[in-house]
Amino acid sequence: MSDLKKPGMDNQPPGKYKEVGPRGGEVPKPRIIEIDRGDRLPPTQEKGRKWEKQ
Repeated sequence: MSDLKKPGMDNQPPGKYKEVGPRGGEVPKPRIIEIDRGDRLPPTQEKGRKWEKQ
């Protein structure tokens, strides 16, 4: 399993992140975002979800 990141974490490596369930499972209609160096991960669509680096 990949390293899951909580929403709002600062200074994450740049790249694409996909919204996943609390334990890394697939969710319907996940958000896929791209952040730059030093950016903060945005909130997820539902409480308890996390971000996984692609």
